[in-house]
Amino acid sequence: MKRIKIVGLTLALAAVSLAHAAEPISIGFQKGSGLLAVLKAQGTLEKTLGAQQRQVRWIEFPAGPQMLEALNTGSIDFGSTGAPPPVFGQAAGVDLLYVAAEPAPVSSEAIFVARDSPLKNLKDLKGKRVAFQKGSGSHFLLLVALQKAGLSMRDIVPIYLGPAEARAAFVSGKIDAWVVWDPYFASAQQAYAVRVLADYQGLPQANGFYLASRKFVQQSPQLLSTMLEQIRATGQWAASHPKDIAALIGPLTGLPPEIVATWQGRTRYGAVPVTADIVANQQRVANLFYQQKLIPKAVTVAGNVWLWKPKAP
Repeated sequence: MKRIKIVGLTLALAAVSLAHAAEPISIGFQKGSGLLAVLKAQGTLEKTLGAQQRQVRWIEFPAGPQMLEALNTGSIDFGSTGAPPPVFGQAAGVDLLYVAAEPAPVSSEAIFVARDSPLKNLKDLKGKRVAFQKGSGSHFLLLVALQKAGLSMRDIVPIYLGPAEARAAFVSGKIDAWVVWDPYFASAQQAYAVRVLADYQGLPQANGFYLASRKFVQQSPQLLSTMLEQIRATGQWAASHPKDIAALIGPLTGLPPEIVATWQGRTRYGAVPVTADIVANQQRVANLFYQQKLIPKAVTVAGNVWLWKPKAP
């Protein structure tokens, strides 16, 4: 009888293991944007994880905040965003972990106006309608740019819009300025001959992050390490092959080659562990949003970091 019970238990555990192995890893990405979009286009992650009998399910999002909502509900296991979305996510109770970081953007995101706009500098934004995605990297750029100009968010009229809606508002003249990232920024430069008021040059910068649900990290730490190793390797290749990346990504976006070339020429690719310095910088981002009363409570970044130890090259 004991032997039968043991065999039955073994078979049950094996069935559970196979069921778990068959579950796809759900990854959030933004169309054509970032290393995850590159990996999706290449199919390299599917090949890497296929060796471990795991499938990949890709889910597209218009921006980071929507991706964090999906992470919170368990719709995705992993994704990448700019610095602000996880701060807003933490403040809202999302159980996320920072698992890797990528280089801070410099000129791939900007505050701009129409070429014939009477607004000549950041100070001229006072009292004006400025569109941006709430809780995104653009939100942070606008915040620090206004500070440098001696203004605050209370001095402008914030218009919270996703990229597609903001484009329509910009074209119709319903907003005075738009803050957005590439490829939307590069597309606007080409289509509307915009005038840039500021990008991150000369301003505090913030890393992008790879994020995962705590549940996924706890259940599959080795699998996550494998994913990050592939992302790191792809980032090293992408950083030195901008033309190849443009040829790969361009058809997915439907954008003209010249826009893709501009966008890729200023994109910074990479994936590194979340170091103490990166944590400290992200904490400054979080503190700034809390000081400006843009998040409901203070958050501590260090308590939500998973230490990735890359393999030696």
